[in-house]
Amino acid sequence: MKIEGQAALVTGGGSGLGEATARELARLGAKVAVLDVNLEGAQRVAKDIGGVACKCDVTDTESVQAALDAAAAAHGPARILMNIAGIGTAKRVVQKDGSAAPLEDFAKVINVNLIGTYNASRLFAAACAKLDALEDGERGVMLFTASVAAFDGQVGQQAYSASKGGLVGMTLPMARDLAQHGIRVCTIAPGLFSTPLMRQLPEPVQASLAASIPFPSRLGKPEEFASLAAHIVTNTHLNGEVIRLDGALRMAPR
Repeated sequence: MKIEGQAALVTGGGSGLGEATARELARLGAKVAVLDVNLEGAQRVAKDIGGVACKCDVTDTESVQAALDAAAAAHGPARILMNIAGIGTAKRVVQKDGSAAPLEDFAKVINVNLIGTYNASRLFAAACAKLDALEDGERGVMLFTASVAAFDGQVGQQAYSASKGGLVGMTLPMARDLAQHGIRVCTIAPGLFSTPLMRQLPEPVQASLAASIPFPSRLGKPEEFASLAAHIVTNTHLNGEVIRLDGALRMAPR
């Protein structure tokens, strides 16, 4: 699919990997709707790229539908969905005081990262399936954002790894399901990236993490994630695939 002129949705587009992806799609000529639970962040990015900002809680169906409707009113029906909204947490199963980890913490991560992604995807797909087909019968493309934690999660990452592993597991069946509608589905599993969350860590910690990456021995750049996301859109034969973007990193237990 050619990106230029297409309407695109980016969840989590107000910061980090989502922001970089929104900016890259806009640079390539897409009409971008920046969806984020943090409306201020979404507005900042949208203003810079000439897009539209939509407050969106991916766990709330009414919120997602309202955002999709607002984006469609501004740019027309979307053919590109970048699911990048997500949260992270680390908590041991047995706490220091001997108590079990709160179930609510686990459920929240699953609800945002896995169920939230499915929620946005199903609503996007239902609308996209109604559009006229493009070249090769394609109607749309969507991206999931997993993590290397889906494959080698560390101690305390049970919830995060489970949520990202769920996205990996959902990729192929979703691609097969939506093939009849000409909608592709791919997933990127990033490693350690220089995001606002990562930059909150002390410099020595960031340096240590970067040194653990075989090559290049540095944190990933959000622009590198965005470049791959854009390539997935333009390469029509990429479908049902999970791509690690990690500099050959394999995470240690802790």
